[in-house]
Amino acid sequence: MVSRLFFWLLPVFILTLEAALPVAAEETHNSRNRTWKTIEDLSPQERQKLDLAVDTPRHPQVPYLPAEPYPFTLPYTAEEMGYRLMEFTSRPRWSAVFARAWSSISTQGVLLNPGSATNFLAYNASATGAEVELTLKPGEEIYRSLSQRTAPPAAEGSQRLSIRYRTDKEFIKKEERFQYSQAKRRVRHNAPPRRQGKVPNMALTPDDNYGRDAWEFSWRILGLDILYQTVRFPKTRPTIMLRNGETGQFQERRTAELKLMGDHYRYYTAEGGARCYVVEARARPEWLPNYYVPRLLFWLEEHSFFPLRIEKYGPDGNLRHIEVRLAEVFNPDLGERGYGSLFTVYWDIADDLMTYFVNDSHRVTVWNPQEIALFFSPDFMRRQWSLDTSIKTQAQVPFPDLFFLRPALEEEKFPEERPLQLPAEILARVQAQEVAGRLVFEVSEQGR
Repeated sequence: MVSRLFFWLLPVFILTLEAALPVAAEETHNSRNRTWKTIEDLSPQERQKLDLAVDTPRHPQVPYLPAEPYPFTLPYTAEEMGYRLMEFTSRPRWSAVFARAWSSISTQGVLLNPGSATNFLAYNASATGAEVELTLKPGEEIYRSLSQRTAPPAAEGSQRLSIRYRTDKEFIKKEERFQYSQAKRRVRHNAPPRRQGKVPNMALTPDDNYGRDAWEFSWRILGLDILYQTVRFPKTRPTIMLRNGETGQFQERRTAELKLMGDHYRYYTAEGGARCYVVEARARPEWLPNYYVPRLLFWLEEHSFFPLRIEKYGPDGNLRHIEVRLAEVFNPDLGERGYGSLFTVYWDIADDLMTYFVNDSHRVTVWNPQEIALFFSPDFMRRQWSLDTSIKTQAQVPFPDLFFLRPALEEEKFPEERPLQLPAEILARVQAQEVAGRLVFEVSEQGR
């Protein structure tokens, strides 16, 4: 067991920080023609899909919203893309049941906070998706989420109820939480999480996890790009077990064959890439003063606007955080708005801390008002009933050597827009990782 946990932490020798990354997949990507285009490089056909205007008509009753009805039509402004992006948070935008697993890995290569839960999600509005938030008034409820822990054993049976609200400048409480502890046999009303505060032992904040409101940012289109990889598995994990929530069947999948937008996506390039709009979001000072990541870049798949890659830049302008995702169609009835995050990996660069989430065993579920009133309430948690014990996952990361790779830097893309001033120690670990095909945290001085 010890050799399994720590063999991959042995020193890895690299020639120089400037050496090219000698991974077969990277060589394949670099052999392609340049994948990215700035606005100036776009063809007339590509420009026809975009509205580059900054000042656009506003909603007559809610001036911070666009005037055009959601979900908008071609050509799209950058702001409209930001609103479409709101569809794709860590929780589905429809009523559902799914299993979630997670853990982090520290800068020493130690697994932190591993766990899993069964999640029940209930929307009580007739509208689906981000449209819910755009039609509700600030302070009105968007959805309720009940999470029942299944691992680790010490946490099994504990539950959390979250109530999500529509917000604006005056009503700022995004979420209300109630926690049930099986050991204490009581329900506690927790304080709302600080949206900019780090989640303990995780490489993310509540805003990273549950999404941001488009009206709090100004938007700009940088261009187009083609992504060929986002979430990357180590060579030590050639397969993974996933469960179809509709059929209940487990299926062993080859990790190298998992696609960016799932198997049913119709728009892959001939080489298997996904075309994306690259969009910048800057925090509006009147909405988010002193925001911890005042600038973000999104790679949005061009048809659904699903975010496959997100880069977050700190107040000093340097790259601070990368988030990458693999998508799957969880709700086919919603078409391009029915995608969800199958895998998400977060990387806090300065701390070299990573966190993953997997949403497995997804099933669309319709709750009637009586069920919502009964199941999604603090009183229900005291009964210690499990709504559905069949929703499980086997997609956890059980050992450090099976953890996901750090996201690729993609440093050649949009160089004038993406200052990548990473610490030398982090760059050394990244290059050693690419040589080894798995995570590396210790790099020898000789290798430097």
